[in-house]
Amino acid sequence: MANRSVAYKNMEKAAGDRSTPVDLGAGIATVKKMAGIKADRSYKNGRKRKGVDQTVELVMHLGIDPRQADQMLRGAISLPKGIGKSRTVIAFCEGPAAEDAKAAGAVEVGGEELVAKITGGWMDFDVAVAHPSMMGKVGKLGRVLCPSGKMPSPKAGTVTADVAKTVKEFSAGRIEFRNDAGGNIHLPVGKASFPDADLKENIDAAIDHFAKLKPAATKGTYFKRISLSATRTPSVAIAMA
Repeated sequence: MANRSVAYKNMEKAAGDRSTPVDLGAGIATVKKMAGIKADRSYKNGRKRKGVDQTVELVMHLGIDPRQADQMLRGAISLPKGIGKSRTVIAFCEGPAAEDAKAAGAVEVGGEELVAKITGGWMDFDVAVAHPSMMGKVGKLGRVLCPSGKMPSPKAGTVTADVAKTVKEFSAGRIEFRNDAGGNIHLPVGKASFPDADLKENIDAAIDHFAKLKPAATKGTYFKRISLSATRTPSVAIAMA
């Protein structure tokens, strides 16, 4: 078993019995309590450790078969209270659409010249959005962007005719998601500093969104397990209604 830090052990102690799922309100309170626990020790040079506003993550284990194409879940979602983090967005488009994308918050816009810049090694962005007419050029970047998950895709909502709107949404914190090989969805839902009510609203919206995405081919229980954690905390199981 891996060695746990003093802070982590204190978090486990503060959380109490985590073997029994709790309601969402109690789960949020427990995660925020754990996130507020800091290491007692300073750095070796005596400098105090700074507190970090940890990201709160929702993990849903779904009753899907990831091996089946018609059961894979991939897309994007905007949460009502945001996630407390802006994202750097670029846009592959030209003409008036490029001007609109720049005004909407894109840090870089363009066509062949932007493709060439990325081919040359520039990757200082979080999300790439593309107009459908540009995909013939953007397709050349598949080997560069696919491994990092930055390749524009219709399924992820990043290939769109309304580039400016999409740039604005992703800049404000719209989140891309994709189930992993175990049928899990990992989704940031805010920061530990968020009011409990804001975290709850985001989590409720996320669960409702995935309930609507339930593939017709799935059988049995859809939401098998839901848990909540922060960046450096243990997880808390959430009781499913």
